[in-house]
Amino acid sequence: MTRGKLSSLFLLICLTVFPSVALASEAGHGHGGINLGEVLPLYSAIPFAGMLLSIALMPLFLPKFWHHHFGKVSAFWAVLVAIPMVIAYTGTAVYEFMHVIVADYVPFIILLWALFTVSGGILLKGSLRGTPVVNTVMLIIGTALASWMGTTGAAMLMIRPFLRANSYRKNRSFMVVFFIFLVANIGGALTPLGDPPLFLGFLHGVPFTWTFNILPQMLAVAAIVLCIYFVVDTYMYKKEGITAPVDEGVKEPLGLDGSLNFLFLAGIIGAVLMSGLVDWGSINMFGIHRSVADLARDGILILMGVLSLVTTSKKVREDNDFTWAPILEVAYLFAGIFISMVPCLLILKAGTKGALAFLIEAVKEPAHYFWASGILSSFLDNAPTYLTFFSTALGSYYPGMPEAQAVPKLIAENAIYLKAISCGSVFMGANTYIGNAPNFMVRSIAEEAGTPMPSFFGYMVKYSIPVLCTTFVAITFIFFM
Repeated sequence: MTRGKLSSLFLLICLTVFPSVALASEAGHGHGGINLGEVLPLYSAIPFAGMLLSIALMPLFLPKFWHHHFGKVSAFWAVLVAIPMVIAYTGTAVYEFMHVIVADYVPFIILLWALFTVSGGILLKGSLRGTPVVNTVMLIIGTALASWMGTTGAAMLMIRPFLRANSYRKNRSFMVVFFIFLVANIGGALTPLGDPPLFLGFLHGVPFTWTFNILPQMLAVAAIVLCIYFVVDTYMYKKEGITAPVDEGVKEPLGLDGSLNFLFLAGIIGAVLMSGLVDWGSINMFGIHRSVADLARDGILILMGVLSLVTTSKKVREDNDFTWAPILEVAYLFAGIFISMVPCLLILKAGTKGALAFLIEAVKEPAHYFWASGILSSFLDNAPTYLTFFSTALGSYYPGMPEAQAVPKLIAENAIYLKAISCGSVFMGANTYIGNAPNFMVRSIAEEAGTPMPSFFGYMVKYSIPVLCTTFVAITFIFFM
């Protein structure tokens, strides 16, 4: 294709995907003078849909190409959305992309890298065999840990012992899927440390312990999913016709190597909590204001990861089957996801002034908040999704009231709406591989350990829709209607 044709193609993309460029120019909006969320059409989300379809379909139909070039595919969709937007909206678009990279993507990857590195230095030893009872107990422990060390921290800590305990089993895919449901998502509902949207609510005035109020919803969902898991695992265990191997020689007792990493893990949790509690001002980085506390947090996270690498013996990581491949895959894919989802998030943030106004205006009842925040959190970043519906609820019941006054009144008078938003944002991140950050990492670690995992759509059709969505329907009738 000639350079002239390429230029024409980009111009066509600009005029097709971002028709409001002309309107913006005529209106005299310059750098920073336009709210992109109010002018972007809904079909500007097409590159994001392309990114999702690539993740879903290419591993199925073009496995070799995907395995070698998934980073380039991710970059393609990122460029496809970034270049037309920058041409159309110049400085405003550059600001939005810089913001998502500097303020969202980089801290996101630093946190995942630190948790991945530190948890990879903790080795659970011993003759642990994955029977249905043992597996269920491990899932309960992981679910309980998730609210206190984050869903990512709990998932990274527990997934390798879980996989090793079940290495002798024939069918392991469903086990990892239920692990994603419970440890990587549902378990994070009880504290702001558990999942990013709850931490965002904490930063906006929701008391730290308020999330204990959704304990009944969390216990109900976890109990239903655990019961389904136990039944399925018991059936599969008997169907396989194998039993836990008898240990040869002396049975190795359970124990931990690399225990010092728990100290680094505590440092990570403390740094995250610190960044939400202190105010040390902000500095300008590439035009983006970032708080000093957030930068200090990122520095501490990197330090914890480096200390883990320095102090943990190489043998512990080898015995833990630790490699960098899963975190690299997540870094490449989520770079494309973060950039290509920019139009979607901007439209969502625009509320009733954006292309999703019909959806925002239709959300009125607690059940609506539960499902709307949940379904969007299944495919988009659940933190801004939570904040959008949090603001919608505040605006609906206390219009014009300052947030500092409105949040306590919402909690006192209409807490069911906040419960619905919190539950939807946390629970339904389990509906897809991209619904929550640890989902994809758990899948990558499992595949690297030799456990075949379902495709993007296979995960939804075979597991999340029949198991989770039916559970969420029951939760809707019990708690939100």
